[in-house]
Amino acid sequence: MFSVPFEKERPLGRGIFGIGHTLNLRHRVNRVDLEDAIAAAAAVRQRAYAPYSNFLVGAALVDSTGSIHVGCNVENVSFGLTQCAERSAVTSATASNHRDIVACVVVTDTPEPTMPCGACRQVLAEYGSNMTILSVTVGGKETITTLYDLLPHAFDSEALNKGGTE
Repeated sequence: MFSVPFEKERPLGRGIFGIGHTLNLRHRVNRVDLEDAIAAAAAVRQRAYAPYSNFLVGAALVDSTGSIHVGCNVENVSFGLTQCAERSAVTSATASNHRDIVACVVVTDTPEPTMPCGACRQVLAEYGSNMTILSVTVGGKETITTLYDLLPHAFDSEALNKGGTE
């Protein structure tokens, strides 16, 4: 059973999470938003450009209004210039003037759910460390947590303000 410390608990019933699972959800994220985001991430995953790794990733961010912003990974032969799906979705949300991100859904075709990489965790933290992170495989396995649990000591603006005061 999933247990994420949020304000509101809802039974998820049927669907991608399975029967009988309960997920504690922040008041701003509901089951419909997450299921819509899963579908959007799965769809955009098919548009990923990954000729070198063949590792297709789709991501969908849900903002506080319930809008969904998608992104897919875009590889580059130099590898260092590759853009992950999560950062691509952040760019999409930002370009749409939506910065209050409450959830990030990642869809991959792997045996186990794949969490965002370290760089993506740091980029997502710019938009709030309390967001829900849901990773889903195309086979239906899922893992849910919070960004804070993945990156408890994120570098943030407070660290910049403390610079040179020791």
